[in-house]
Amino acid sequence: MSDHDSTQNTPYQAFFTLHHGLPRQGPGSDATTRRLLALAGPLPERPRVLDLGCGPGRSALLLAEAGAEVTAVDLHEPFLAELRTAADARGLSDRIRTVRADMGALDLPDGSFDLVWAESSVFVLGFDRALADWRRLLAPGGTLVLTECVWTTAEPSPGARAFWDARYPLRTVAANTAAAVAAGYHVLGLVPQPESDWDEYYDPLAERADAADTTAPGMAEALAETRAEIAMRRAHGADYGYTGFVLRPADPRWRTRAETGADRGAVREVVTAAFPTPDEARLVDALRADEDAWLPGLSYVAEAPDGTIAAYALITRCRVDGAPAAALAPVAVAPAHQRSGAGQAVVRAALDAARLSGERLVLVLGHPEYYPRFGFVRASAYGIKPAFTVPDEAMMALDLDGSGAVAGGTISYPVAFGV
Repeated sequence: MSDHDSTQNTPYQAFFTLHHGLPRQGPGSDATTRRLLALAGPLPERPRVLDLGCGPGRSALLLAEAGAEVTAVDLHEPFLAELRTAADARGLSDRIRTVRADMGALDLPDGSFDLVWAESSVFVLGFDRALADWRRLLAPGGTLVLTECVWTTAEPSPGARAFWDARYPLRTVAANTAAAVAAGYHVLGLVPQPESDWDEYYDPLAERADAADTTAPGMAEALAETRAEIAMRRAHGADYGYTGFVLRPADPRWRTRAETGADRGAVREVVTAAFPTPDEARLVDALRADEDAWLPGLSYVAEAPDGTIAAYALITRCRVDGAPAAALAPVAVAPAHQRSGAGQAVVRAALDAARLSGERLVLVLGHPEYYPRFGFVRASAYGIKPAFTVPDEAMMALDLDGSGAVAGGTISYPVAFGV
């Protein structure tokens, strides 16, 4: 709540009186900031970061300490003054530039940031508008990181629904993910924020509220709203929470889409050309014929500018100790388009489709230097293993919802894999 101008408004003045000097202006933690930064992927040596709605700059300071050149934007000048003081104290003044501006009317050049960052502030514009407005600020390959309050249940309690509908209508993670994909982004990762992130915000705020001067102009109203928000969280915290969204605009060179029946011949040609033998192409045909393995809508192609199919990725059903999971295989790129980004584009699109269809876990047996760029880690970290011997680093898993609630066990592949 750090992008309001309170200079002529008594309730806002009281609000900021409560909030000045607090460590955070929304749910968060240094651990969450670091996790979001890790999901943003490889960045330049001194990445240019735009921190929007920065408040007193807890995230800006951490990003600067990690080596970034940070432009920190907020409409409330006293918060920016707090940030400058903290930056001076930490020896980071040369890495943090503060700008007093409205995040909805930014006079900044297109393509000027490697990372656009907004923790606990996107509500000022709304999720969809932020996706649309801030995309232009990203350099090629840049990443947008947002944290947003979301419903964490399909059926929120009437009390929680009424509370949030009157303030800022919430959506589910799935709805926001779908909105991001529809707006032309790939989802690099999701970070459900733990309850401790709320404690880092609300515990100091509650102490400040208890010590506040209730006779100050506007303070009674500010305290009532603050206490109502804290009480709502305590009573209905299972209904909603904050989630981090790590997003990257899709590569405009490649149009990605679900395969159609008319594509099958071209897909077979691409897969055959990409591998030394026709075995992988036969595998795709066999998986198509297996109703227990085939997942409609998760067979994806990337089109070259001339409309031909440049790359292909397939996700089918597998199981881990009987529980449903998904297998990414094969991934194929036509020889003329290898090392061009077509493979990455089609894999990211297929993973987005898997998220949107409700898949939780994707497994891949592949090159350990390639698949981690999509968020895959060693499957053994979750206690997952194949029923055959492979190098540990080659069997990888991706937790699509970021919850970490991944059960271990042995992988069972469809019969067509022959393992």
